[in-house]
Amino acid sequence: MGILVSCRSISKSYSSRPLFKDITFGIEDGQRIGLIGPNGSGKSTLLKILAGAVEADDGEMVTRRNLRVVYMEQQDIFPMEKTIAEVVKDAVAQVPFAKHETEASIDTTLAKMKFPDTAATVRSLSGGWRKRLALACALVQQPELLLLDEPTNHLDLPGVIWLEQFLQSSNFPFVLVSHDRVFLENVTNRVIELNATYPQGFLSTKGNYSQFLIMREGQLTAQQNMQQALASQVRREIAWLQRGARARQTKSRKRIQDAGKLIDELADMKERNSLASAQIKIGFDASGRKTKELLRAKAISKSYSGRPLFKNLDIVLTSGSRLGLIGPNGSGKTTLIKLITGQIQPDQGTIDRATDLKVVLFDQNKEELDLTKTLKESLSPTSESVMYRGKAMHITAWAKKFLFRPDQLHLTINYLSGGERARIQIANLMLKSADILILDEPTNDLDIPSLEVLEQSLLDFPGSIVIVSHDRMLLSSVSGTILALDGSGQANYFADYEQYEDLSQSVESDARKQTNNGQSNTKNSKSRSLSTAEKKRLDSIQAEIEDAESLVLQLESVMGQSNIASDYDQLKELTAKRSEAIKNVETLFKLWEELESRR
Repeated sequence: MGILVSCRSISKSYSSRPLFKDITFGIEDGQRIGLIGPNGSGKSTLLKILAGAVEADDGEMVTRRNLRVVYMEQQDIFPMEKTIAEVVKDAVAQVPFAKHETEASIDTTLAKMKFPDTAATVRSLSGGWRKRLALACALVQQPELLLLDEPTNHLDLPGVIWLEQFLQSSNFPFVLVSHDRVFLENVTNRVIELNATYPQGFLSTKGNYSQFLIMREGQLTAQQNMQQALASQVRREIAWLQRGARARQTKSRKRIQDAGKLIDELADMKERNSLASAQIKIGFDASGRKTKELLRAKAISKSYSGRPLFKNLDIVLTSGSRLGLIGPNGSGKTTLIKLITGQIQPDQGTIDRATDLKVVLFDQNKEELDLTKTLKESLSPTSESVMYRGKAMHITAWAKKFLFRPDQLHLTINYLSGGERARIQIANLMLKSADILILDEPTNDLDIPSLEVLEQSLLDFPGSIVIVSHDRMLLSSVSGTILALDGSGQANYFADYEQYEDLSQSVESDARKQTNNGQSNTKNSKSRSLSTAEKKRLDSIQAEIEDAESLVLQLESVMGQSNIASDYDQLKELTAKRSEAIKNVETLFKLWEELESRR
C-alpha cells in the first residue's frame, strides 16, 4: 500500500492548552480509519490539519504529490435558495476537471445520493438530506482521501444505515471522526484513538472497533503493570539514596541521576494512567414515586397538513419501562415527545397521566444553553454550590464530576466543544428529579467513554425512560421495547432493537434479491476462487489464530505475576514480546478475512 500522508512529530495547542504533542503516524491507500478520543483531545483539529485548513504548531506533514484531499465539516453551510444541483455544481468547480468530466461527475454523484428532486432548494431539505448533500459535495470532487467529521451526527437511524452501507461499498480511503460504536465497527479497518494516556499520545490498531477494544485493554493492562514495576524499582532506589552519605559516595553519580529519571518516569506514567480511568459521573435522580403506571395513551392519532404521522397508537409507560423511539426524519418522533410532555394534544385519543407527574426532557438541539454565559453560570446560575440528591456540592467539585477543569469555570459556553456543551446539559438534567426521563438524541457530540457511563446510568434509573437515538448500541443496551414510526401513519412495536433490525434486514434482503435478479451470482463468479493450497490454509488458519491469541494471553498472565510486575527490565522484555504476538494475531486475521471473502 502506498503512503498518502505522513505526519511527523506534529503538535497543536490552543492558548495554554495542549491538544496533542509529538504524534507521528501515516495514512496508507486502502485504509478506512476511525479517529476517536475523549472530548477536547483534538480530533477535529487533527482533521483540519490533514485537510490543510489549520497548521500544526510543530512538526511536519508530507502528502503524496497532487493528492486530492476533501474535507467534510461537522456543520454544513449552504445558500438556502440554491437547488441541490446548483450546490453540487459549485462544489465541483473547486476541482480542475475538463467540462465533460465535470458533467459526468455531477450526474454520477447525484445518482448515488438518490435525491428525489435535484431541483429542490436547500431550504426544503431536512437535516438528514442536508448531510447527504454535504457528502455529495465532497464526493463530486473525486477525493483520493476523504475526511469526515462526525458524519452521523443529527442523522436519523435510516440515514446512518444508508451512510454506513455507502461507505462500505466505496473504493476510496477515508478518515472519519465518530462516536457511533456500531458505525465504527462496520466501516473501519483501522482505529486511532487520540489520548494523552498513551506514551505516544495515541493508540493505533488494525481492524475494526471491537478489535481495537481488545488491543486497548491489553495496552492499558501493560501500562498498569509497567507502573507497578517502576514503583518497585523507585522504592529500591530511594532506599539506596537514604542509606547515608558514605554509601552514596561509593556509588556512581550516574545511578543517582538514573534514580531521578526513574522517579520522573513513574510520575509521568501515573498521570497518564490516571487519565485512562477518568470519566464523567452520571446519575439521574428519580422522584421516588410508588405509582407503577405513569402514563397511558389510548388510540392517539396525529397529523400535520393532512399527512398522518401515526394512528390509533397505544402507549403505556410504567416505572422501569424503557421505550426506544425510532423512525426516519419527519416520521413524528418529536411530535410524540411533545404529546407525552403535554406541549400539544392529540387529534384523537386520550392521554392519562399520574398525578403530579414529573417529566424531564433532554433537548437534542441544546437551545436552552445561553452561549454568552460562563460555564459556572450555566452549571449554577445563583450560587457557589448546587443541590444534588439533597446535599450541597461546591460548583468546582460539581464541575469536576463532568471532567471540567477549575480554570474553565469562567469561560463562556461558546468556547466549549459540542461534547462539553452536552455534558453541561446532562449536569443540569441530573439536578431534576423525574418520573419519566425523555432523551432526544442524547449521544450527539458525546465521546465514547461518556456514552458508556450514560448507558449504565440509564440502566440504573428506576423511573421510565423514552429515548430517541440513532446510536444502535445505546438502543440495544438500554431499550426494553422499540416503537418504530414509518412516517406514513404506521407504528409498530418490537421486543427489542435486535428484533427490529432482523426484520428490517430481512425485508431489505428480499427487496435486493428481486432487484438484482441474479446479478450477485455474476459478481461472485468474477472474483478469483481459492487455490487448493489456499483452501488448506483457510482450514488451518483458525487454529493458528487461536494459538496466537493464547500466546498473547499467556504473556499477559506472566506479566501480571507479582515477581515479574516488580522486575522492570523483565517486564519491558515481555511487553515487547507481547507487541510482536499481537502483530502476529493481526496478520493472521487479515489473511483469514481475505481468504474467507473469496471462498
